[in-house]
Amino acid sequence: MLRRSAGAVTAVALGVPWARLLADPAGRGFKIGAPEWSLGKADPTCFDVAREIGLDGVQVDLGNVSNHLHLRRSEIQQAYLEAARRTGLTISSLALAELNEVPLKSDSRAAIWLLDSIPAARALGVRVILVAAFANGELKGDKAGVDRTVQILLEAAPRAEKAGAILGLENYLSAPENLDIIQRVGSPAVQVYYDVGNSADKGYDIYQEIRLLKGQICEFHAKDGNFMLGQGRIDFGKVRAAMDEIGYRGWIQIEAAAPHGLINDYRADLRFLKNIFPA
Repeated sequence: MLRRSAGAVTAVALGVPWARLLADPAGRGFKIGAPEWSLGKADPTCFDVAREIGLDGVQVDLGNVSNHLHLRRSEIQQAYLEAARRTGLTISSLALAELNEVPLKSDSRAAIWLLDSIPAARALGVRVILVAAFANGELKGDKAGVDRTVQILLEAAPRAEKAGAILGLENYLSAPENLDIIQRVGSPAVQVYYDVGNSADKGYDIYQEIRLLKGQICEFHAKDGNFMLGQGRIDFGKVRAAMDEIGYRGWIQIEAAAPHGLINDYRADLRFLKNIFPA
């Protein structure tokens, strides 16, 4: 059975199984996109902004309370798919950013949304679902919150496995703390969505963390506090070296600051990243 991925459309069209793609990272390159919230949009026009910048695709958001997490609806899914086709770009992954406001660890609505995101991801042709845990959903130092999150993931993971989806945990936890959650859940459908900027903010050794998480990182966010990429704390050449060691190839999403304006700064970030992470 072929599992579709927006980041592997060509390979799927040629009949290459997903397992073979995972097993042969040297045969794949990098794709560079951005989340729709970083592009300043919460609708299909995010693809027009991404095309203007020159990105490969967009990480889309399931939505928020005010729009009733609209990407659960088939007509909204079709509007996003049509925008991707029209612009020649890709839907790279799906995010549950609203979990920062309505936490998975404490609000029953969030657990329902997590389950709903799995068929939504399938309809959009993506595998990775970003499961956010910041702000109201903060897990650092919250043992009860971590335990509750593990319980929910134990229920959701088998459904994600069946659908060929990956639930990517993005939070302020260290690599060992995230590995503890992954080991407790015990499912290949639960991995880490790694944000180098978040880890730098917490003072973690991001290059060692990436190596510790070998086989457990589903996708990356690229940001560095208030800096444009390559002008701050993070050595992206060392990030690439760590990725090479763990065999990662795939999507890198620009979620960076844009002090001089979105289009110009993201074009500059894109040029910088392409020199280190070629397609």
